[in-house]
Amino acid sequence: MRHVYLLSDATGETVERVARAALTQFKDVDVRLHKVGQIRNDEDILRALDEVSAEPGIVFYTLVNSELAQFVKDQAEARQIEAVDLITPLLFKLADFLKMRPQKLPGLQYEMNSDYYRRMEAVDFTVKQDDGQEPRNLHKADIVLVGVSRSSKTPLSMYLAHKGYKVANVPIVPGIDPPPELEKVEPGRVVGLIISTQRLVDIRSARLRNLRQSPRGSYAAYEQVEEELAHCRRFYRSHPSWLVIDVTNKSVEESAAEILSRLHGELR
Repeated sequence: MRHVYLLSDATGETVERVARAALTQFKDVDVRLHKVGQIRNDEDILRALDEVSAEPGIVFYTLVNSELAQFVKDQAEARQIEAVDLITPLLFKLADFLKMRPQKLPGLQYEMNSDYYRRMEAVDFTVKQDDGQEPRNLHKADIVLVGVSRSSKTPLSMYLAHKGYKVANVPIVPGIDPPPELEKVEPGRVVGLIISTQRLVDIRSARLRNLRQSPRGSYAAYEQVEEELAHCRRFYRSHPSWLVIDVTNKSVEESAAEILSRLHGELR
């Protein structure tokens, strides 16, 4: 077995990816990777190199601090250990090309800012509110999508959530009253989705075939779908302050762009 040591001042994911990518070019080799992350000082380096001395192998390292990188180089040479610096030459080249000095702060590529957490919170909220779940939280949503089954409510919700909006969606089903909490949501945050009858029949039929079910049932029957959509339009007309958009033949991206453009003032 051959040993490859991966030294990093962050998580070690970068050096590991590079090493694994290179190793894919060598078939049938027995290699063990030893990853040592969060290296912050000379003592951390010495402990790592002690491991290498105990079970000799090659060292790859990504240390953005040039002093630590040089210390690894010097210590590896003194111990006759083969060590390869994967990032310092790149930093020097980029510094020369960009005419500026690198920050030399480990782990910057993994830094999670407030925007990241906002989007993750939005996604978590949206998943929990899918298809009418947890109606008591409708008032917390930035956007509430309503519409019949298979009118793009869920994919639109998730797309908008990844943009940082908390989205809930509520199905409109003839004979079943929507949750009373829907009436308490600010009208300017509710979007009704409408779609052509034939397009919805096609979508539902394809869905049933994917589930290995017959598309000849009432769920995808033209007359049934037409009645559902007529009921939906009547419901929308009873809420004239809601935004209604037609998603027929529109991509999720196009529908989302229209929603955000038309709701922009309300969502500020």
